[in-house]
Amino acid sequence: MSKGFSLLELLVVIGIIGVLAALSLPNFMAARERARDTQRKSDLVQIQKALEIYKIDHSPPEFVADDNFTFPNTGAKWANENDQSIVYMNKVPGDPSGIPYYYLPDNSTLTYTLAACLENKADTAGQDCSSLSNFSCTSNSCYILSEP
Repeated sequence: MSKGFSLLELLVVIGIIGVLAALSLPNFMAARERARDTQRKSDLVQIQKALEIYKIDHSPPEFVADDNFTFPNTGAKWANENDQSIVYMNKVPGDPSGIPYYYLPDNSTLTYTLAACLENKADTAGQDCSSLSNFSCTSNSCYILSEP
């Protein structure tokens, strides 16, 4: 009597492991999408807080946007132009996928809109992106923040 596994037993075990791996892979990918969406939401909340502090420091504030309606993500500090000792954000966050965050200021009403594309279409915080000018998402699901 030999001790060990037959070729058939090994193939069955490898097949079972393969099926389990194939079933768990989509779940793992969805978890990564949810994690990136959580990061986007957190980034927008931090930018919103910095904009509110900026608004308090400037009377009246003037929000600036580039021609593409994106929040300036230089990866550097976002500081007061007149007083460099006032830093609103040490590092301006950027979207994990590299797509810039949407930013539309309205200086007449002193409001702004921030938005990010969400990957997870089932996210309950997702909203329709079609109302945002010059901004589109492949999933057509956005996380949108306005002045609180």
